[in-house]
Amino acid sequence: MGIRLPDDNHLFRSQRKNNPIRIYFLLLFILIAAFVLREVDAGNIEKPFLPTPKPTRTANSYALEGETQFQAGNIPAAVEAYRKAVEIEPNNSTIWAELARIQTYSSNLLTTDAQKKERLEEAIHSAEKAVELNPEDSTAYAILSLTYDWYSNPAYSGNEAEDYVFNAEQASARALQLDSNNVLAVAFRAEIYMRQLRYSDALDFAERAVAMDNTSFDAYRVYGFVLESQGFRYDEAIEAYKKAAEINPNLTFIHLSIGVNYRELKQYDKALEYFALAAKINEQNKVADPIPYLGIARTYSQIGEFFIAARNVMRALEITPEDPYVYSQLGLVYFRSRNYEGSIPAFACAIDGCTALESCIVRQECSENTPEEEVPPYDIVGLPLTESTVVYYYSYGSVLAAMHRDGTGYCERALVVFDTIRKDFADNDGVMSIVKPSEEICASYGITR
Repeated sequence: MGIRLPDDNHLFRSQRKNNPIRIYFLLLFILIAAFVLREVDAGNIEKPFLPTPKPTRTANSYALEGETQFQAGNIPAAVEAYRKAVEIEPNNSTIWAELARIQTYSSNLLTTDAQKKERLEEAIHSAEKAVELNPEDSTAYAILSLTYDWYSNPAYSGNEAEDYVFNAEQASARALQLDSNNVLAVAFRAEIYMRQLRYSDALDFAERAVAMDNTSFDAYRVYGFVLESQGFRYDEAIEAYKKAAEINPNLTFIHLSIGVNYRELKQYDKALEYFALAAKINEQNKVADPIPYLGIARTYSQIGEFFIAARNVMRALEITPEDPYVYSQLGLVYFRSRNYEGSIPAFACAIDGCTALESCIVRQECSENTPEEEVPPYDIVGLPLTESTVVYYYSYGSVLAAMHRDGTGYCERALVVFDTIRKDFADNDGVMSIVKPSEEICASYGITR
């Protein structure tokens, strides 16, 4: 028999022996691993290698951003920042009040009554929330009076206009009762007095406000407004507005006010300078605002430069191709330049509303043969009849009547427009003095109601 050798695997190494210390540490590591896994699953320990969490922004950081954007003239961005701030701190009265103030001013950047009405209603909600949260805050009541006063325009508040003037006065009185030295309360009271046609009181309070704080943007804005509203103090109004612009040089609605007053003084080059400045600020802030270009257009229209005027309205339409108000301005420029045929489709979009293709043709971006898929989707909803839009209605009706020929159907359309006007303006002699001769033109063609 041969000799039996051990298993080759064990020829050249020693046999293992159990090590109690090794077994102890192995059990300990198993217990630690089980504990860590349990804590990770429970959320008490974060998983390794996760992305570094971003810090959560505070309401104050958004409020600071809002103030910075306001100072830079980017009012839409300022409103959005303050909205985020109140979402984080819905019980912060100060932030609600500041949001209301900027929402009120932002209505200056809107073109239609419907847009302004909606924005001012948002401002009222914000101001009322501020007062609800802190009924002892004079500034909250002052800003509430501002929102009520601006909303008291009948174009926004309708038959409740007087109620809102009363509400504005009550809020102002409460603000002054809480703090008689509150500059905003004094300035906004002056604005309310202007609404009530109390010119002497308005001027007194406006002068008091700027005397109390010669660094207050709001005080000088109101002072300029009061002087402008006097109807014969445009030079002084310009100086007040310029003071406001020195305090905040980036707010376009102040530059627009300066431009309007220069236009009243027939200093057209100066007016154009300030309208152009407003447009430049908007461009820098990437704010889509047609109003400066409409100011430029109206100025050129007043001096008979209708071609340049029309180009600037077209620029405004590039910015807001869905805005019926801008189409009404184009119609008015064509009408005043005696381009009556051109004015009809522009007025039609503004008053009747029009299809995407029709609006595209008015903007001179399409033709009747443009494929449907290439037409920008801007269907236009017509402007409702108001005190501020009636001029476009009777201008439209008048040009339809004047351009009527057999087969055009213009007089039939004109009478529909005039019927709409008569519902609200039958007692307005000035409006009816324009409507009636146009109706007589249509009657001469045998076209009556």
